[in-house]
Order: sequence, then structure tokens, then C-alpha cells
Amino acid sequence: MSDRLHAFEAIDNFRDYGDYATAAGRRVRPGRLLRSAHHARASDADLERLKGLGLGAVVDLRRPGERRDQPSRRHDGFDALVIEGGMDDGVEAPHITFLKTEDLTPASGRRFMERTYRSLPFDASHQEVFSRYFNALAGMGDDQDRPVLIHCAAGKDRTGFLAALTHHLLGVHRDDMVEDYLLTNTAVDLAGRAPLIAKQLQKMTGRVASDDAVVAFLGVEPAYLEAAIAEIESRHGSLDAYLEQVLGVDAGLRERIEARLSA
Repeated sequence: MSDRLHAFEAIDNFRDYGDYATAAGRRVRPGRLLRSAHHARASDADLERLKGLGLGAVVDLRRPGERRDQPSRRHDGFDALVIEGGMDDGVEAPHITFLKTEDLTPASGRRFMERTYRSLPFDASHQEVFSRYFNALAGMGDDQDRPVLIHCAAGKDRTGFLAALTHHLLGVHRDDMVEDYLLTNTAVDLAGRAPLIAKQLQKMTGRVASDDAVVAFLGVEPAYLEAAIAEIESRHGSLDAYLEQVLGVDAGLRERIEARLSA
């Protein structure tokens, strides 16, 4: 799994989420599905490496306020399609509100993450961007064989959910889907970064968080993704129904995505 990880100087959690076996006996093409954290702190060397990837589309899952606070850096000649949400309700990002107002313990962090995942698939701004992403995956336009990169702030929750939906659509086994989702915990040195993050949180909130609480908040657990899937199944019956009824991924679009990304 470590072969999926791409080391950048200042872009976290960058990795390839292709190259998995599918139920149809094929494999998802490697090098075409990429995911990461945000690119606001990308170094010049990082930008050159991104340029070499020849990205056809970048899907920024962050809220407009997040993008304003941490605008993405772009390399010279950047020409990828940028897909981002335009709905700005002016409300503080939920994770910031949580950090400022709730007890910073491992248990509270896990409760917050499960609540977040149960609501994530039904946020209208997310749904609009998810739908545009799947259309981009189908290879519409001249950039049909260039990689697509998805990212949010940390590249673990919104990004992780969308990657999991993609794996389901392509017929990747649920075990591989979850293993790929959990790779965030390997890609990011959670334990090593926890003390510094705890200090930053104390400066921002005036409250002390344990390292265990920081790890629970910054990492991912199977229960988070399972909460999203369970909520989808409760409301729509299945992931397939959600993809078609909510995101507009009908049989024709699905076939084009599979044809483009299966090897």
C-alpha cells in the first residue's frame, strides 16, 4: 500500500486511489485517480511535480471560505478543469466550530466525526460538486485521458468519502475500499504531529486537547465511513440508488466511467 503514497514537500496525504481489482475481473487504471490535502502551502518543487502529472481536472471539495483563507497555488501553464462548490452560506466550517465549542476528547472527536459523515452525503454543495466530478471522470471534453485529482482541506473526510463512492461505482471490493480510506492514517504521521497540533488548538481555543484526542480528530476510522454508508442506505436503499437518484450517475454515465478507468 505504501507504493500508493506520493511524497511532496508541503502537500499532505497525496496518493493514488486507482489500481484495485474490480468485481468484473479487471483493474482500476493506476495514475488516473489521485487524492490529497489542499495545495495552499505547495512548494515550488511541489508545483513542478504537479505540472509533470498533467492533471486534467482538480476537484476542490472545500467551502468557499476555506478556499479564500487558503487559496491553492498553481504552476505556470496550469490548464486543468477546476471543479469547486459555489455555495457559500457564510457559516463557519463545522470542524472549526467543534474545535472551539466542544470538549476535545477522543470520545467527542469520534462522535463529531460520525455525525459529520452521516450528514456529508446530503449537503447540497457537496452533491453538486460530486455530480460534476463523476461527469469529469466519464472523460467528457479533450482531457479524457488525463488524471483527475480530488482534495479537500486534509484530504481525509470529504475526499475519503468521494473516493469510496468511486471505488463502489467501479466495483472495487468493500475491503479494499476501506483499506484505501484508512491509508490516511499511514500517509499522515498523526502521532508525530499531534503535540504541535495540540499547541495550535490551545492557541486558537484556549483549551488543552490530549494527543489522543488530536489523533482521533485528525485520523480516520472505519466507523466514520460506515456511518455515511448506513445513512445513505437508510434514506435511499443502496449506494447505487444514491449515485443515480441524487448525483445523476445513470447507467450510461457509469459505463463511460468504467470504460475510461478500467484496464
